[in-house]
Amino acid sequence: MKSISASLPLLSMLLLGSTSHAEAALEGPYLGQKPPGLTPEPFAPGIVTTDGFDDGGVFTPTMDEFYFIRKRPDNSKFETVIYKQQGNQWVETVSKEPRPFYPFFSPDGKTMHLGKKYRERTDSGWSETKDLEAPFSEIAIMSLSASLHGTYAIDERHPEDEGVLRFSRLIGGKRAAPKPFNDSINSGTRNSHPFIAPDESYVMWDGIKDGGFGDVDLYISFRQQDGSWGEAINLGDKVNTDAYEAGPKVTPDGKYLFFVRNMGSDQFENVDIFWVDAKIIETLRSTR
Repeated sequence: MKSISASLPLLSMLLLGSTSHAEAALEGPYLGQKPPGLTPEPFAPGIVTTDGFDDGGVFTPTMDEFYFIRKRPDNSKFETVIYKQQGNQWVETVSKEPRPFYPFFSPDGKTMHLGKKYRERTDSGWSETKDLEAPFSEIAIMSLSASLHGTYAIDERHPEDEGVLRFSRLIGGKRAAPKPFNDSINSGTRNSHPFIAPDESYVMWDGIKDGGFGDVDLYISFRQQDGSWGEAINLGDKVNTDAYEAGPKVTPDGKYLFFVRNMGSDQFENVDIFWVDAKIIETLRSTR
């Protein structure tokens, strides 16, 4: 089975134009959805989560825009969908770009990360696309997330599907060369889509490891008192199944964990976006 992100050119195109759809009339936070408990639930059924392919699911730091990738069952076209909050209502916007993408936003909202490309927030909107400098430009990055301190967590599309996760810190205002996370995090295969907490207290990702639930699972590692990263911990059977779970990310307000699950065949014809109360993270932390 191929990685969802590896099978799509998610990171090469940016939103330069869009088409608005006025039929969306969702009110309130989180697209007007009732928040879940400690059992994952599909996010916005029939609106965001459908019988087709729905990937990503990320809010901007201001929580007034929501990005994801959609492919309807009756349409072969992948598209980037953005819900924007106007007043108390959410309005759907579909990107005009020919290739889909969804970004990872820096916690301060100043940078839109798209793999090894990025845009910067300006007074008039987002800047033109820029490339990260070497050595990042030389790495086949699918996902890059950043902490409040500027630490990057990145993955690498590997031809043999090994999947190496790395981090890079800002030291004295200069970016250090990326270093691999420890062997526990990088054990197994298919390690991808890292999400580093804004305060760097944990990192989450997806991969295949011994003792998992049969396919790609979600894992977490907590930062230790000495600054090192702890063991890789499977998020458990309430989140992981024998299907493909991937792309963990926590909402900017810290309340909910979003991820995707393959609900169909190995062809990823029906991928759904799920969310769950982020208290599950603290529950795992308290047991370690």
